[in-house]
Amino acid sequence: MAEELLSENDAKEGQLTKSLLAVAFLASFGSSMLYGFNLAVVNSPAQYIKDFYNESLVESYNWTPDEQNLTLLYSVTVSIFAIGGMTGALLVGKLVTRYGRKGTLVKSSVLVFIGGALMAFSRRCRLPSMVILGRYITGIHSGICLSVVPMYLGEIAPKSLRGFLGLIPSLHICLGVFIAQVLGLDDLLGKEEDWPLLLSLVVFPALVQVVLLPWFPESPRYLLIEKGNVHATISALKWFRKKGNIQAEVEEMQEEQRSLSSIQTYSVCGLLQDRCVRWQVITIVVLNIGMQLSGIDAIWFYTNEIFKNAGIQEPLIQYTTVGTGAIEVISGVLGCFTIERVGRRPLIIGGFLFMGICCAGITVSALFQTRLAFMRYISVGCVVGIIAGFCIGPAGVPFLITAELFKQSHRPAAYTVAGVLNWLSNFTIGFIFPFLEIATGPYCYLIFCAICFGVAIYTIFVIPETKNKTFMEISQMFVTYLPLLHVYTVELKTLVYVCEIMSFLSFRLSVILSLFFA
Repeated sequence: MAEELLSENDAKEGQLTKSLLAVAFLASFGSSMLYGFNLAVVNSPAQYIKDFYNESLVESYNWTPDEQNLTLLYSVTVSIFAIGGMTGALLVGKLVTRYGRKGTLVKSSVLVFIGGALMAFSRRCRLPSMVILGRYITGIHSGICLSVVPMYLGEIAPKSLRGFLGLIPSLHICLGVFIAQVLGLDDLLGKEEDWPLLLSLVVFPALVQVVLLPWFPESPRYLLIEKGNVHATISALKWFRKKGNIQAEVEEMQEEQRSLSSIQTYSVCGLLQDRCVRWQVITIVVLNIGMQLSGIDAIWFYTNEIFKNAGIQEPLIQYTTVGTGAIEVISGVLGCFTIERVGRRPLIIGGFLFMGICCAGITVSALFQTRLAFMRYISVGCVVGIIAGFCIGPAGVPFLITAELFKQSHRPAAYTVAGVLNWLSNFTIGFIFPFLEIATGPYCYLIFCAICFGVAIYTIFVIPETKNKTFMEISQMFVTYLPLLHVYTVELKTLVYVCEIMSFLSFRLSVILSLFFA
């Protein structure tokens, strides 16, 4: 039977089929898009949510919170989503091993229905805790799916399309942000009475996924390497490829299965103790922390506030924000169609360098916009630049590269580590940024600038190009690539010191210039 299924060989290797495209868009639509939507959806109704908290606390406890306490409650509402994400990320390894990649996506959708219902009825029940709990539960769902979707797509994609399909989730994240911004306009659902409906719209994409995704096959690599089901593996490959000789793919999976025959799936502790994948682990740590501490979450969570501080008129702010969302989607599309041409490294390096320059630009423009009116437009341009730089590469490549750097035995634990660090950094920025901005003013963006440059430098010296390589080839490439890392150790340390000195000097120069022009 297996030989029968392997017999056809009349199609090009790595051909993009309707089946592959459909499952990539469906999984991303019902999972990744919800992550982007939840990131931005609390931005437009921020004042209405604060007013609701104030009214509810007065009614229930006869306590009128001051502005600082309301800011704290709103920060909790924003950042609790990331706490839920960390919780979900911790569950990824167990879930994908037990239920598979597709099975985990389908089963986790029930969390969206629970969270959406809590947020939908929070205003009617006069309970702010329902908003916070709903955000936490939807965060758990996003924490699971943010790791599982790229894992699933990375395992079903042929090596020549892994980059393209791997960035479709990040494109949907950008699309989710854009949809949240559009629906949050005053003319649509940005009214005071409509914000609970706006927050609860997440249930509709999840419903589409629950209905349709069960009809798609499970990951072939999961079926063969972890379950040992050759027939189901070949059937899944034939469904995704439709035509062509899939024997080479099956043999590559069987080779990996043989190399892991005496090895069980690694736990997080086992992964961290395995010296053979030390640099791979360090790489996902740097990329996932770097992508969140680059300042992008501060931009997404507090876009309206940033534009307000930049001097944009109140009626124009929401439309300016929607414009940035459109830039995100365009940048995401550009990233999808260039990654298989230029590779992973250029998108990471170029994206982080551009973001670092724009972060420094926000600081400079904020310092001089009271004296130079055109600086407010520079500030808006830098915000757009950060978003564009992020969406074209750093938004999706770290999740893709996590799948590529590890074998099947290490991959679930690697996604758990990457997900927890990603969400922990997300929470840190979402919670402390308002207070950091109050304490340091525009200088806070210099911290993001230094982090962006640091990640770019690390990528230049440590991360090899993984384009068009099998998982076994990438694993072997790291073994042969590691000796080169020792050659560059001194140069890398020198560049890091130079980066730190430049960040320190730029901070001092900004202070001197601000005092001079004051």
